[in-house]
Amino acid sequence: MKFIVGKKLEMSQQFNGNGIVVPVTLVQVDPCTVTQVKTDERDGYVAVQVGYGQRKNVNKPEAGHTEQLGTFSGLHEFRVGEVSHQRGDKVDVTIFQPGDHVDVVGCSKGRGFAGVVKRHHFAGSPASHGHKDQLRMPGSIGSRRQGPVQKGKRMGGHLGDARITVKNLEIVAVEPERGLLAIKGAVPGARGSVVFIQSRETDTLWQK
Repeated sequence: MKFIVGKKLEMSQQFNGNGIVVPVTLVQVDPCTVTQVKTDERDGYVAVQVGYGQRKNVNKPEAGHTEQLGTFSGLHEFRVGEVSHQRGDKVDVTIFQPGDHVDVVGCSKGRGFAGVVKRHHFAGSPASHGHKDQLRMPGSIGSRRQGPVQKGKRMGGHLGDARITVKNLEIVAVEPERGLLAIKGAVPGARGSVVFIQSRETDTLWQK
């Protein structure tokens, strides 16, 4: 099982062996450290926890948890089929090869409060006489006999800032000297956001 944590840089493009341009997302991947290995006997499931990034100050519980390993900006668990790592092992970009297929998890861009036109692609009201200030309104939300608004009604609300998984993306290039992964297509998140990358070897459960 291959997994690592990276930082989304930007989108770019590369040419493959046939001279065809391929859109890619560049991900900066620094070495991660295995901070804990969870087993089925002790924890009820099998997972590997890694620490990524660097941070000066951490609270005492986290400092004790990562004692002698350093201080990390974040910890993340990956569910695995079998454990092949030990506490203190390093995981870097060299575990991936061009042609590997991975799942990428990230947090989508936050859009704040959005109306129904932007959030649900409503067409809006006709821009004619008698529709003043109503062009982007949601309109009726139900019958007067209905009572409370039914659950799931498409209305304005918080848009974005959600956990998104994009599956079966291909790794186009690996640059170990620069710590870069070029992943075909787009991955969720803004520039500089953290993304979690895991191979497609088995269907696994992503952990928050």
